[in-house]
Amino acid sequence: MGQVSASSSIVVAADPQRTLAAVGDYETIRPRILSAHYRDYKVIEGGQGAGTVAEWTLQATEKRSRNVRATVTVSGSTLTETDANSSMVTTYTVTPDGTGSKVTVETSWKGAGGIGGIFEGIFAPLGLKKIQAEVLGNLSRELA
Repeated sequence: MGQVSASSSIVVAADPQRTLAAVGDYETIRPRILSAHYRDYKVIEGGQGAGTVAEWTLQATEKRSRNVRATVTVSGSTLTETDANSSMVTTYTVTPDGTGSKVTVETSWKGAGGIGGIFEGIFAPLGLKKIQAEVLGNLSRELA
């Protein structure tokens, strides 16, 4: 069982403080920037940054979905979502970039073993990068 991960980045036209606040706004901004791959999104606790607990179903492909219950922690310029239902962890890191900010999202989890794990390690990151890019593009438009 190997580690599987996918990472995407974008530069947005907002300062790092505003960008990190937007990434951590699970009540208002997050529902507006999620792609159609996310269903049944709801905030369970909190809603702003650290301590937030949110749930959703990630429909990665037609046949593969994952029920996520994410607990949010924040350390400096990094926001981390840890899934209670799996080994999946997603981090959003915001760094200064000129007059704006660079946002990098990385999702990783312990992959399956055997031949299925080989295919998961090859194809899952490709699909997830497309989903990440769509969410980041929506974030960029939200902050414009």
